[in-house]
Amino acid sequence: MCISPDASPDEPPKGVNGYAGTPPMRGLGRYYAFDIEARGTPDAVSGYLVDIKAIDRAVRTVVYPELVRACRDAPSSDPGGLLREWISRIASALRPVTLRSARWWLTPTYSVALENLDMNDVRPVLLRQRFDFAAAHRLHTAGLSDEDNRILFGKCNNANGHGHNYQIEPCVAVGQDSVFSLAQLEALTEEVVISRFDHTHLNIDTPDFGPDGVNPSVENIARVSFERLGPAISSAGAELVSVTVWETDRTCCTYPG
Repeated sequence: MCISPDASPDEPPKGVNGYAGTPPMRGLGRYYAFDIEARGTPDAVSGYLVDIKAIDRAVRTVVYPELVRACRDAPSSDPGGLLREWISRIASALRPVTLRSARWWLTPTYSVALENLDMNDVRPVLLRQRFDFAAAHRLHTAGLSDEDNRILFGKCNNANGHGHNYQIEPCVAVGQDSVFSLAQLEALTEEVVISRFDHTHLNIDTPDFGPDGVNPSVENIARVSFERLGPAISSAGAELVSVTVWETDRTCCTYPG
């Protein structure tokens, strides 16, 4: 959905191109996207779990007027706090199916979410932001012969290594009383992970993946990043849930799984 400068909370969102955002943008507006996951039993006649239009209607009816007011009157509002305020009304609008999760994309890389909402306890807001770093690596293990390494790793065993533009996404659980912010996540990730690995040869320049470290597979990069970032996030008053690392646009790993 788009929040245009002249938007009114009293006017229902209208537009013909739902794919591009309803209502359409006018002037220098804000664009937001929401992912909604519902759980239940499909209707025996229609085969629907829920009509997709009902999901759209529930989110737009609850969220749109509130977003217009927040953008106009309180643009410094915490997105996670706003999502908490809306979630019970979205869930009510979707009944009898159960709202499982809601994820609000504020940019293509930054989101806040409430997940596992079909459980009874209070769920933390999950804050995610994506980063990138460029690095070279060589997949090679000293426990195998050179020939076995070549067979196992193929081109990735090239003696001089090869490079990737990695992307990395920490997922942080922020409790209701926590003041942990996106700015803190960005600063800590830059300090603990990005500055350590960016523009390096992982096998040569970092002890994590050097002769005494582990093989720099995408699995191990995700695990090492999690183990380094977790204590820093904890010290700042939040909890690191997972780290996902993309080696290419088709290959990624999340730790813990």
